[in-house]
Amino acid sequence: MDGERAEENAPRHAATVILIRRDGPAPRVLMGQRGKSAAFMPSKFVFPGGALDTADAEAAAAFPPPAPLAERLGAQLAGESDARLGAALALTAVRELWEETGLVHAEAGAVPAMLPGPWQGFAAEHGRPSFAGFGFIFRAITPPGRTRRFDARFLTLDAAALACDPDDFSGADQELAHLRWITIAEARGLDLPFITEVVLGELDARLAMGAEAARRPAPFFHHDGGRSFLDPL
Repeated sequence: MDGERAEENAPRHAATVILIRRDGPAPRVLMGQRGKSAAFMPSKFVFPGGALDTADAEAAAAFPPPAPLAERLGAQLAGESDARLGAALALTAVRELWEETGLVHAEAGAVPAMLPGPWQGFAAEHGRPSFAGFGFIFRAITPPGRTRRFDARFLTLDAAALACDPDDFSGADQELAHLRWITIAEARGLDLPFITEVVLGELDARLAMGAEAARRPAPFFHHDGGRSFLDPL
């Protein structure tokens, strides 16, 4: 029975997108508020994102991301990489951004006649998902003992790369309320999950580094034997 509980509480792979807007005096990020009745992080302000869907893994064959991105998202501590998992997570990032905010990261190009789940609708409306401009900056696993756990990869994307108006949230699925563009300083004044505060600190440091940030390892926040670790990937 204990083994069954552990398996039920195993973390689900997930992807989160940190959209960055640079058309003002200071960079702004897009955040929204989870519902107060949400099972995971109720009422907290978060970046758009969510769990990997079976359809994402199936669509990766039709829409393969660049190999370096897939390898980075699938990176493991032992120096190895699960590129197939990474490819699916890249699709998760595009899909979750589209569903939760209505914002589209897409490009022109041929698409298959048959696609799994939500990818059929995405392709019909917007064409092929785009992976241009994605950067991998953080990975975090929800601590044991929580009702829901995720193994989340955090990706950055410049809002200028979107194939849509960055202020048009009319297509959002309402999972996130109060979608808004705010500075990092303003974000820190909101009711945030602990890990979001940590990721904001990492983002702030990278923005200050400019081009040099591309060489900075992505921190991996995880837990083992009752202890927390922050290792580079």
